[in-house]
Amino acid sequence: MLPLSKPALITIGIFTFLFAWNDLIGPLTYLRSTENFTIAVGIASFRSQTDISWDLQLAASSAVTLPVIALFFLAQRYFIQGVVMTGLKG
Repeated sequence: MLPLSKPALITIGIFTFLFAWNDLIGPLTYLRSTENFTIAVGIASFRSQTDISWDLQLAASSAVTLPVIALFFLAQRYFIQGVVMTGLKG
């Protein structure tokens, strides 16, 4: 049973990781200490009411996408299998 569900479990893991990695509202609501802020909240802190540090925001955004791209390439085979297997019957 588990070998057949392995691609689906890995696909769910990838989606869960991406949801947690990109979440802004949850950590912004619950966390009060700046030491515990997530990366998304840190990137959003480059904005102020009067100015946006575009260079810092774009550099941080580029650095944040690297782990997501690496995760996709490492799990690409399972991700594609999981998507393909959802449309097959029996």
